[in-house]
Formats: sequence, C-alpha cells, structure tokens
Amino acid sequence: MTPFRPLHDAWTVRSASGDVRAPAAVPGCVHTDLLAAGLIPDPYLDDNETRLTWIGRTEWCYETEFSWDGTGHERTDLVCEGLDTVAVVELNGVRLGETANMHRSYRFDARDALRVGRNRLTVTFGSAPAYAERLREELGERPGAYTEPYNFIRKMACNFGWDWGPALVTAGIWRPIGLHGWSGARIAGVRPLVTLGDGTARVDVHVHVEKTGAAEVSASMGGVSGRAVVPEGRDEAVITLELPEPRLWWPRGYGEQPLYELRVTAGDDVWRREIGLREVRLRTEGGAFTLAVNGVEVFAKGVNWIPDDCFPTRVGRDRYAARLAQACEANVNLVRVWGGGLYESEDFYDLCDRLGLMVWQDFTFACAAYPEEDPIGAEVEAEAREQVTRLSAHPSLVLWCGNNENIEGYADWGWQEALQGRSWGGGFYLETLPRVVAELDPTRPYWPGSPYSGSMDLPPNDPGHGTMHIWDVWNQRDYTVYRDYRPRMAAEFGFQGPAAYATIRRALSDEPLLPDSRGLLHHQKAVDGNLKLAAGLKPHFPVPETFDDWHYLTQVNQARAIQLGVEHFRALWPHCAGSVVWQLNDCWPVTSWSAVDGDGREKPLFHALRRAYADRLLTVQPHEGGLALVAVNDTGRPWRASARAVRHRFDGAALAAQDLALDVPPRAAVTLPLAAPVAGPGDPADELIAIESEGCARALWFFAEDRDLRLPEPRYDTAAEAVPGGLRLTVTARTLLRDLAVFPDRLDPAAHADDQLVTLLPGERAEFLISGAAGLDERALAGAPVLRCVNDVAPLRDETARR
Repeated sequence: MTPFRPLHDAWTVRSASGDVRAPAAVPGCVHTDLLAAGLIPDPYLDDNETRLTWIGRTEWCYETEFSWDGTGHERTDLVCEGLDTVAVVELNGVRLGETANMHRSYRFDARDALRVGRNRLTVTFGSAPAYAERLREELGERPGAYTEPYNFIRKMACNFGWDWGPALVTAGIWRPIGLHGWSGARIAGVRPLVTLGDGTARVDVHVHVEKTGAAEVSASMGGVSGRAVVPEGRDEAVITLELPEPRLWWPRGYGEQPLYELRVTAGDDVWRREIGLREVRLRTEGGAFTLAVNGVEVFAKGVNWIPDDCFPTRVGRDRYAARLAQACEANVNLVRVWGGGLYESEDFYDLCDRLGLMVWQDFTFACAAYPEEDPIGAEVEAEAREQVTRLSAHPSLVLWCGNNENIEGYADWGWQEALQGRSWGGGFYLETLPRVVAELDPTRPYWPGSPYSGSMDLPPNDPGHGTMHIWDVWNQRDYTVYRDYRPRMAAEFGFQGPAAYATIRRALSDEPLLPDSRGLLHHQKAVDGNLKLAAGLKPHFPVPETFDDWHYLTQVNQARAIQLGVEHFRALWPHCAGSVVWQLNDCWPVTSWSAVDGDGREKPLFHALRRAYADRLLTVQPHEGGLALVAVNDTGRPWRASARAVRHRFDGAALAAQDLALDVPPRAAVTLPLAAPVAGPGDPADELIAIESEGCARALWFFAEDRDLRLPEPRYDTAAEAVPGGLRLTVTARTLLRDLAVFPDRLDPAAHADDQLVTLLPGERAEFLISGAAGLDERALAGAPVLRCVNDVAPLRDETARR
C-alpha cells in the first residue's frame, strides 16, 4: 500500500502576537489545546463562553518539526484532510498553499520543499469571523437567521452560535495531516455505484487516479473481479462487477445489513471499503415524499443530528457508537445530518451502514442567503464533488438535500427585498448540487432543500407536497396543533425541555438553581425560550412552584408533545411517509429540543420516542367527531391480534369495554372507531381509556388536560433489589400514577434508569432497572425529587378544590 505518514506529533500552537503558547494535539483545535494547557476555563461551564470570544478573533500558528529521509518516490504530497478554516500552509518557509473551507481536504505537492533531515511545517490560521466580514463587505450583505456572517465562509455554521449552541469559533488542524509518497499512480477517489437487476447486483466501480503514465486498475468483491487500463490523457476507469444472488442491504427493521468488501488497486495503491448492495428511490408523485429501498416504501422514523460537540475532534468512533446506539434503542431508522453542521467522519457513516440507519445528508447550508460568487462558488463545487465521491460507498446514505430552510427563507422570510437582486444560493440548490450528484452518484436521489415542495412555484412549506418543517408549534401554538397538519414528510418539528439534572449541575454553579438563574438562562439559547416553556405548560399543567416541579413538568411536556406529533404522523401513513424529530443530540449542556442531552443522558423524551417509534403501535386519535384506535404495523408480517379498549375511572373501575380485532397488513396502518360507550366519558376529570394488545405498549387517552383532572394523591409501594447490571426498583401503584419517572442521576451522576413516564392503574406495577452506580440509597429512590409523577403537582383533589 502506498505509504502515508501521519504528522501528528510535537505540535505547538501560539497566537500571532506570541502572548499565548501551548502544546497542541493534532487533530484538534485551539480551544481544546488552550483548555488542556489550563489557559482557559471550560467553555461549557456557567457563562465562560462569553469570555472566550477573543479566541475566534485571534490569528493562530500551529508548528511542528519532523525528519525526512528522502525516500524515493516520484511524488510526495502533504495531505491535509481537514483544516479549520482560513489557513496558510508553509513547509520550510515555502508556501505550499492556502485554504478557506473546513468541509474539504487539501493536497499539496511537497517534494521540492522537503529537505533530508529536519523539516519545519507551519499552518497559520486567520480569524474566521474577520475573513467572513471582509467577504461580506466585498460581496454585499445577505440576510440570515443570525447576525453572524457564517454564510460568507465554508465552515460549520453553528460554530458561530445557534438557538441551542454557544458561539465558539474554532481554528485548527481538525482532521489528520501527513505525508503521502507515491510513484506511478495513486487512487484519488472510488465511486461504487450500485444498481439491482433480476437476481443480480451490478456495481460500476468508478476509479479516479492521479498518475505519471498509463495505469492499470483492478477491483474485486464477492468473488468477482475485473480490470481496466487508464490510458494517457485520462484519469478515470470504470470496472463493472456483477454479483449473482446478492444479499441486499436493508434499513433496520426491514432486513439485514450484509456488507461486501470492495478492494481496488492501482499500482501499489490499495483502497478498501465494505459496501452494501441496495437501491433507493424517492417517490414524489402527487406531492409525496416517500423513500423506497429495494422497492419497499419506508416510513422514516427519523431524528435530526447536529454536531455532537462544538469541538468535533472530541467525537470519535466510541462516542458516535454510543449516540447512534441510542438512536437505535429509540427505534429510529433514519438520521438527518443537518445542514448547519458537518459532513461527519467515516466512522459515523460506517456505523450507520452496520446499524441499518438510513442517512439523509444535507449539504452544509442553513438558515441564510449564501453568495454564489467566487471564492464561495468555487469552494462549494469542490466541496460537493469531494463529499459526494467520499460518501458514495455508504449504503446508509439514501438522500442528498441541498440545504436547511434557505428556500423557505427566500420565499417567506422577507429576504428578497433585502437581497436587492444579489445571489442567495438558489443556483447552488437548483443547479450546481443536483448537477454534481447526477454526474457523480446518479444512484441516489437529490432534493433541493427542506422544507421544499418540489417546485419554486409552490410555497416551500406546503404540507401537501414534499418536506415540511412545523415550527408554529413551540414558537406560537400548543403542541396539540400537530393534529391539524397532514404533511407528506414532517422533516423538522420539536419541543424544548431542560437537560438532565446531573448535566445541569455539572455545568452550572448557580445557587440556588432556578429556571431563571443566571447560568441556566445562559444555557437557554432560544429567543424567549423560558417564556415559551412556560407558555407550553400553561394549557396542560398548573404553574410549577419549585425548580424541581418546573424541571420535571417541562421534561414531561416535551415528551408528550413529541409523542403526540409522532403518533399522529404515523397514523397518517402512507399519506405521511416520515417523522424526523428535531433533535436527537446536543453539543453541550443546554435547554433544547434534544432527546439526549449534551452529556449523553437520555431525557424523558427519549423514552417517549422509543414508544412512539415502536414497530407495532397502538394510538388513540380523534376521528370523525369521536375517537378511533389506529394500529400501525411497521413490520414485514401481518399483525393479527385482539385488542381490548376499556374506559376506566381513576380508581381503576371499568366503566365500559370494547373488543377489537386487529388485522393490519405489513407496513400498514388501520383505523378502528371506538364505540360511544368507550369514547364518551361520564366525568372527563376522572376517567381515561386504556387499550391493550399482547406484544405492544398500551395506548392511553385522557379526556382532559392534567390541570383539569382530579388525579389522586399518589400512593404506591416501592421495593429495590440488586440484580445483574444494577438495581431493580419496583413500584406498585395503590392509586392511578400518571407519568411515573425515576431520576437516579439526582443521587449519583453515573446512575441511569431504563425507562421513564410510565402510567399505572391501581394495582399495577412497573420495574425500572437502574444501572451505572452502586450503593444508591434505596430510601432516597422512593420519593421526590427522584421518584416523580404528575399526581405530585395535580391541582384538583376533589370537585371543590381550586387551582
């Protein structure tokens, strides 16, 4: 294999003035280097972020020395897989080149600058904000969701701050760097494009080579091989491999994920990758937005993904694996990589391949008008060509999307008047990017943006066409409004809730800790975020009087909001072909829309999402003036079972019952009206419907909001016992318990419960496995603030009680 020599040792970083100097880790960034050297406080704690803006405004010089023995190759290149962002690269005082794009790699011919013996490599990073401001001055202002000029630099947009993230503008060598010596030929890129035939899979292996003469290339996989010659004057060959009786790659829940090793050689250079064999289509007839894999239409049980850390080099394979395992545990089958972040590392996509998680990949544009002139225009095409080529081998990647919310911004956010005829990015989304995808990877669908309705003549957020983002819920309206929408693909919708208690306590020194204490407000980046949390609680709960009540109820409200939305959208299948929740993860400790907080702890929303995305779902939905049971079967087998719907009084007494026969075809949803005796309450404040069927979670329906329910004073018995893996806490209800949850992280930050928000009727019991900590005080597990239910804050105990 052609040798690649990493240059990751003995780096230093210093400010241009020389006032700040520290050892540097490569790959890494200046913030993590200064933090490791003890020169700055942790940016994630309290309001330290505000004292670190100078870092992004400073020029930084990274430098190392290395030895070189002059080993004889025709070419020796300096390969920079990722430089963040505006950099000058010098070797022994010779300028090799300049960079201005975090989202692509660079390769410089270093042979003439190298010396036998000691060599000095210097990478000097200019201020990203200063660069973007200069380009804005040159090209003219462009509107966006924020005032920071992130749209004038090809860099992770959320680095400049977002409504869930801090403004920590990074610089540094953020992906591997090293010397690559080669002779004759090197493999510059491989694009294995898969199509399926009648019992066969065809893989057209496009091999792009850089060479000094004619070169022979070969490819092999699954026992099939082929060869081709790249003649003088050409730089690409195509080798077609046909595999009989292929084992197909499927999304999780639809089949297995077999992978085949593809091996490509050119001279001494070897490229290896495990690929999957599958076809994907995007069906848009009649306004639909439905992904079909191997001819099977798939309901996208999705989540949006943001960078998992503001400093991406801290996210390695183990952390990706942990976060994506959480996605799988929540029954997710699609991850949308959001356009304000990154094209993630190979580890991310490789794990998605193996887990069966479909990837919807945005190109990196978000919430702003982008200039199309050079240097931005040239960088965008180079970046797109590299990333489409790089990711073409991954079966998990099922969709390229041009941007996040920029077409909507142009149409609906008043941009056109502000632009005064200047470019805004439309040429990228409607011309450049679809052309690059069609040329380099025609096997994958491309969609110009999200939201987008399939034509610039239609409103971009039209629920009847294409993808839709629903943000009047949370920003303006109650979450029950989700039921008013009939989207073809709900690609973004979300509701906020605070991080886990242990996460908040690690990050904040506030005393006392209050919803509006200084640190907690600093870790709430949404405009009027706490006011919207309070507005979201008001229709459903009494006003919380303590921090503990506020923390619990806002987490419950977040979980209920998203569960209601997801169940509604799933009940609309096949009219609605997906639900992509904003968002799975966080990049730091913050109050946000995430299901998993910035320390990796699962919020109650996570557990609600797992139930709402279950393969077999029972959900009660309003229907033709009454109520109906919708049974959703997201498996490949018919679902034939009996179900029983019972209207209960809160004391457990059965008031009416109905037996229902479930006969749900594979990948289908069936609606069964509920009879009036079950669907019609005698006393809405004291009754609920419970519907059960073997093999799935039961469906519940309350006839009034919690603030109007006569929930009983909670009474229950608890027992704890040591079991393999931790401690099992059993709660036996003596009254109705609404949304019972246990928060063991309040006792030990390492402790974790396997379930949350369980509603019990009198006499029922729930078991919680508590793992990650030993020696918990069992008595402390048995009451508030560790063990909670909505009954704790119920305003009505009898008919004369008042809120």
